[in-house]
Amino acid sequence: METKEEILRIIDVLNDTYESEEAWYGPSVVEALRDVTPKMAELRLSTNTHSIAEIVYHMTTWRIFSVRKIQGDAEFDIKTQDKDWKKFPIVDEFEWEAIQMELSLSQEELISELEKIESDSFLEEFVPGRDYSYYTMIHGVIQHDVYHAGQIGLIKKAVKGMRLDEDDNYGAFDDRSDFDQGSEYY
Repeated sequence: METKEEILRIIDVLNDTYESEEAWYGPSVVEALRDVTPKMAELRLSTNTHSIAEIVYHMTTWRIFSVRKIQGDAEFDIKTQDKDWKKFPIVDEFEWEAIQMELSLSQEELISELEKIESDSFLEEFVPGRDYSYYTMIHGVIQHDVYHAGQIGLIKKAVKGMRLDEDDNYGAFDDRSDFDQGSEYY
């Protein structure tokens, strides 16, 4: 009788990384996104960095990629910059909610697809059109989440250290007197 014990463990780790309040490495993705405003989500720290909105879109894209590959779609790929790193010059309340909802739905879909798998042997199969296994791909999603949750945390910390002007826009890093206050470490 074949088992799916490893798949169930992977599902647990995916869920912990995504939304647990007790992820051992630090804030989960959901925790990292907590209290991010639309203005914070659109802000780039410099011209060669991504915004939080772009990072969340990117995370969603790779979850969708993983779902499509688990479903056996050999043709699906992420070949354009817009599919992988879409730009969001302005993020309003509605768009920020939509971006976060798409991430949440892609997480649910990924977990749902993994729950359908009947045997751990599936993990040893190669992803259609790739030179790595499903095991590697799914663990890649977990590692990707940890990396980007940390990145979001760093951006949040930097943004919170910026001065606000009278229009509630984030300004330059000219007053860092309270930059290291608080208990958040990223």
